[in-house]
Amino acid sequence: MLAYIVRRLFYAIPILIGVNLLTFLLFFVVNSPDDIARMQIGVKRATPEAIERWKVERGYDRPLFFNAEARGVQHLTDTIFFDKSLRMFAFDFGSADDGRDIGREIRDRMGPSLAIALPTFVLGLAAAIVFSLLLVFFRATYLDTWGVIACVVMMSISGMFYIIGGQWLVSKLWALVPISGYAPGLDAARFLVLPVLISVVAGMGASARWYRSIFLEEIARDYVRTARAKGLSELRVLFRHVLKNAMIPILTGVVVVIPLLFMGSLLVESFFAVPGLGSYTIDAIRAQDFAVVRSMVFIGSVLYIVGLILTDISYTLVDPRVRLG
Repeated sequence: MLAYIVRRLFYAIPILIGVNLLTFLLFFVVNSPDDIARMQIGVKRATPEAIERWKVERGYDRPLFFNAEARGVQHLTDTIFFDKSLRMFAFDFGSADDGRDIGREIRDRMGPSLAIALPTFVLGLAAAIVFSLLLVFFRATYLDTWGVIACVVMMSISGMFYIIGGQWLVSKLWALVPISGYAPGLDAARFLVLPVLISVVAGMGASARWYRSIFLEEIARDYVRTARAKGLSELRVLFRHVLKNAMIPILTGVVVVIPLLFMGSLLVESFFAVPGLGSYTIDAIRAQDFAVVRSMVFIGSVLYIVGLILTDISYTLVDPRVRLG
């Protein structure tokens, strides 16, 4: 197990370097530092002197990959690539264009993002699994048919509809919770109820329909017929045998949302004015703050690789017959 984890971590290094290099090329080769300076300053005020001053203040006046004027290792270290990209491997994200420390902003905004993402993840997963097992239990009945129709309808509706409709119905019409905002401590609960509820409902249709397909495939296997032949009830077969054997494909799908647990939901945080990482990314895109966007892309790639490793490890916990090679 330990050898496998170490090997996967070593495999992750070239992947992260590739993502980092590709991101750097998109931001600094497709758009040169002069182009970035013009976008930040404004085309009308972007004089050559203003562009040069902006680049010097933010360290964009150096060469991209190789500094011929430097000495020794500074040929490589006194460059934009080393300062703006390679430092991310030490989780040194530098400063945003407005001067704020990106690492501190990420740490401060991590809490609100997790406060929404964790309950959404746990409640959404539990609700989707229970609902899909209920449909499988009543398979080939009207309840199953209308349940599948409801799933298709729910997954066909845009997430914007759930957000706007939920704010209008629950917050404005019924006045049960605030329509937006955030408060620290225990007061945050009344601001987070509606975003979590909307996030769970918005993802319910696609998840439940997919889990139902997995469970229907499992109940046609030989071990299910053997369990029924032994006199086990249908509920016991579903929740003890089918659910256990279907956990591997479920875990494979769950890994996709692991980066979102940290990075937050872009739409939900923006519409509900939650100061999380999702709204932080949206604000950076609007402000064309490429330093923040690059940092969030790097963090997302790191978390996705970590999620893949955790998923492989979880396979052995669900099914001891699985061996990690």
